Amino acid sequence: MKKGPVRLDRRSMLAGVRALTKKDRPLARVVSLHGPPPMWARRPGIATLVRIVLEQQVSLASGKAIYLRLERSLGVVTSKTILHRGEAGLRRLGLTRQKAGYCVGIARSVLGGALNLRRVARASDMDAREELMRVKGIGPWTADIYLLMALRRPDVWPTGDIALHTGLQVLRRLPQRPTSEHAEKIAHRWSPWRSVAARIVWHGYLEGTLRRGGHVR
Repeated sequence: MKKGPVRLDRRSMLAGVRALTKKDRPLARVVSLHGPPPMWARRPGIATLVRIVLEQQVSLASGKAIYLRLERSLGVVTSKTILHRGEAGLRRLGLTRQKAGYCVGIARSVLGGALNLRRVARASDMDAREELMRVKGIGPWTADIYLLMALRRPDVWPTGDIALHTGLQVLRRLPQRPTSEHAEKIAHRWSPWRSVAARIVWHGYLEGTLRRGGHVR
């Protein structure tokens, strides 16, 4: 019987942390300062996908606030409740025109079967990413965050994540924040534990060590 994709749990994440800190001194310093990163995870499904869309290009706090408003209004965030409210109803809850359209489009895709999130969960990283990105409103960052947080894949580097880019600038003492392409090149050395490396960098960023002006060496 064919096994499904590997999913991170607390034990395997700690194994990844040990592997990374053995070969990367700056990452090891972040872990020595703040401990292993939390096991951030979200429940797979449309509710999480919609929340990630709402977090695009805004602070996590702003995205969370809008999502909680949506959740309170709908009762439960499903394809049916989103479509029942419609774009106009979502906009009245504070969603932008663009994001309201994205959420309704995703809900239609899931309800109509064009986007099968169970199939995505069983697919390889590449195939899962490609299937998600066929839907308007789901770009590389959204797909990567869904793979990392909801599906808990161990080797995903979120493309274009500003907090990670800022963290890498401090971690590697770069003169300026790296581009997405440069960040991916840096992260390549951390395969097959890029998701764990991302969690360590996020952890250092949230703790303040990997913000501008921080220092890890």
